[in-house]
Amino acid sequence: MASDIHMPGPVCLIENTNTQLVVNPEALKILSAITQPVVVVAIVGLYRTGKSYLMNKLAGQQKGFSMGSTVQSHTKGIWMWCVPHPKKPNYTLVLLDTEGLGDVEKGDNQNDSWIFALAILLSSTFVYNSMGTINQQAMDQLHYVTELTDKIRAKSSPDAHEVEDSADFVSFFPAFVWTLRDFSLELEADGQPISADEYLQISLKLRKGTSPKDKNFNQPRLCIRKFFPKKKCFIFHQPTHWKKLRQLETMHDDELDPEFVKETADFCSYIFSKSKVKTLSGGIQVNGPRLETLVLTYVNDISSGDLPCMENAVLALAKIENLLEDNFL
Repeated sequence: MASDIHMPGPVCLIENTNTQLVVNPEALKILSAITQPVVVVAIVGLYRTGKSYLMNKLAGQQKGFSMGSTVQSHTKGIWMWCVPHPKKPNYTLVLLDTEGLGDVEKGDNQNDSWIFALAILLSSTFVYNSMGTINQQAMDQLHYVTELTDKIRAKSSPDAHEVEDSADFVSFFPAFVWTLRDFSLELEADGQPISADEYLQISLKLRKGTSPKDKNFNQPRLCIRKFFPKKKCFIFHQPTHWKKLRQLETMHDDELDPEFVKETADFCSYIFSKSKVKTLSGGIQVNGPRLETLVLTYVNDISSGDLPCMENAVLALAKIENLLEDNFL
């Protein structure tokens, strides 16, 4: 059954205001009307790194998600755009654009950690967007991934295994895509050309040793390797002269660097063809109303001071659907 969804632009799904995360009823109403299975793609990264441009491209539009052209972060909270899937007629593509991590105006990064965790919990493909190369600074900026075990629970029972060792924990996790913007190096290793995926694999190699410095080096790499069994990397050269970047959303492809245009097309093609339907344990495919329940359950957990629990979210979903079924009968 086709979903009659016509969103001319994104709406705020989860508002981040006064260090509180609040769900937008208008966005929930849109989700409740989507009967099709949803492919959910979320993007996170430091502010002013061009996240919104990629999401607009995935929506098939030049404009939509706020891009901004100043040092201020534009996107606050998590914004949602539901569009017909361009490659799968009976599916809906749900795009989630998150506020930039590390915004100096926010003062603390507590909400950054929750935004990061929610993007992982809600998505089937998780895109991490950063500038330049995968160096130690880029890894340090990805410290949110090392905090996930403090932010998310897989099981509700207190005697469950530690979440780091739980297969259930990883089974909930989305595919991981790292997008590197304004990449300027030659993709080579030992004098031989390598792919972007091989570059990512090399960057995730662990360092031998047990010193505090070695542990700090290895920790984010260990977490990415353990939490995200499926990983992909894309590099993007600078799209145009830096003085023209503020005009990016009004520029057509023939005005941009041809390499960047091809890289963007390759990224979109991969997301459209490889991103899977959001699926819960037991092979339950998520549609709009189910995604609505997940959003409410996770945000309510955070607001009440609890850790979002994946098992509780599935139980809440089952309870609601059983209730609806009983009322229907």
